[in-house]
Amino acid sequence: MGTLTVTSFITLDNVVEDPQLWSGQFQSDDTGELNDAVLRDADAMLLGRVTYEGFAAAWPSRSGDPFSDKFNAMPKHVVSSSLQTADWNNSTIIADDVVERVRALRDEQNLLVWGSPTLVQTLVDHDLVDEYVLLVSPIVRGTGIRLFRDGAGQQDLRIAEATVLSGGMLGLRMTPARA
Repeated sequence: MGTLTVTSFITLDNVVEDPQLWSGQFQSDDTGELNDAVLRDADAMLLGRVTYEGFAAAWPSRSGDPFSDKFNAMPKHVVSSSLQTADWNNSTIIADDVVERVRALRDEQNLLVWGSPTLVQTLVDHDLVDEYVLLVSPIVRGTGIRLFRDGAGQQDLRIAEATVLSGGMLGLRMTPARA
C-alpha cells in the first residue's frame, strides 16, 4: 500500500495561493533539499487543474538536474472535469469517480499532491491524506486561497517533524491523528 502526501508552501494564515509572490524571500538551499526529499519518495503526482496548468507551462522546459528530471518523467494524474487534454509528459486526466480512482492509485503507489487546494479538500473530506509536508513562511497574507477551507470541520494532526529552515521557513511534517 502506498501513501498520499500533500506538500505546499503556506503562510501562517493558511494561504497557499501564488506562493511565487511571497515565499521566495524565505527560501534557501534546505528548502530545496526538503522539496527534493519529498519528491524522491513519490512514485506519481496527483494535481488539480490549476496547479497542473501552471506546472505544465513551466517544468517541461527545465532539465539537467535530478529534481526537474524526475518531475518531468514521473506519472502525473490531473483531477479535472474541464480539462480536455493533458500534454505534459506522462499525464492523464481523472474526470470522474475521483475518490475511488485516487484510492486505487494510493493502494498501488506513493502519491504526491503539490499545492492543489481544491483537490486537497476533496482528499481531506474522504480521509485520503496520509501526510502533510508544509513549508510555512512567517508571513500573514490576510487574503487568498487557503489549503484548509473554513467550515470543513476540525482535523487533528500530529507533528512528526518540525525544522526551522535557514531562509526562515518552518518545515512541518504532520500526519492525521486517526483513531
